[in-house]
Amino acid sequence: MTEEIKKRILLVEDDVSLGFLLVEYLESNGFDVKLYIDGQSGLNGFKLGGFDLCIVDIMLPKLDGFSLVSKIKEIEQSMPVIIMSARSLKEDKIKGFSIGIDDYITKPFDEEEVLCRIKAVLNRRNPSYIASLPLQETKYQIGRFDFDAEKQELVFLDEVQSLTLKESRILQKLAASKNKLLKRDEIMIAVWGDADYFTGRSLDVFISKLRRYLKADPHITIKTIPTVGYILEDR
Repeated sequence: MTEEIKKRILLVEDDVSLGFLLVEYLESNGFDVKLYIDGQSGLNGFKLGGFDLCIVDIMLPKLDGFSLVSKIKEIEQSMPVIIMSARSLKEDKIKGFSIGIDDYITKPFDEEEVLCRIKAVLNRRNPSYIASLPLQETKYQIGRFDFDAEKQELVFLDEVQSLTLKESRILQKLAASKNKLLKRDEIMIAVWGDADYFTGRSLDVFISKLRRYLKADPHITIKTIPTVGYILEDR
């Protein structure tokens, strides 16, 4: 991510150790992050302006997360907000979405998942954001297959298999991480913009279809790591 497109994130988290770890991780991925450790200072910081997205804990001193989000929305209704909390009650999630949050992440979380969710929220709010990211490769060699993600074509010898957009995007994610673990949530957020139960079932269906397409080459396998993700093995 270049300096011209660096996005500013307001992070309000009273666990200082967790806050600093998240700041370090997000800044290493090209974001500019400002950390506040209580709700009131977070609100004061937000009023200074210039943020592209807010990440807010619920259990905060001085001003709780729900109240903080409500005040942020009063100031700037369109501001993207993600709640990040150890509380996983359905009531909390419903309350969060009812006041206008874009996503709800439950602790403990995976840093890569947080990064993917941030990018998904920014992309939904500003589709041009994703176009500003570095371009991925579009052509891949997968065993004896030639895969063109832009044309959505998988070629084996002289046989061409046309792929749907989602099939192509999933295979592109797998091919870009060939022989490495690719997490389920990362695929779902990149392709669907969400990672819920129903999206997971859809992903399973698409993975089965891709396995059928790739079975012509016995050296290619999409290996499932239960509850975690997949590895596109090219042996």
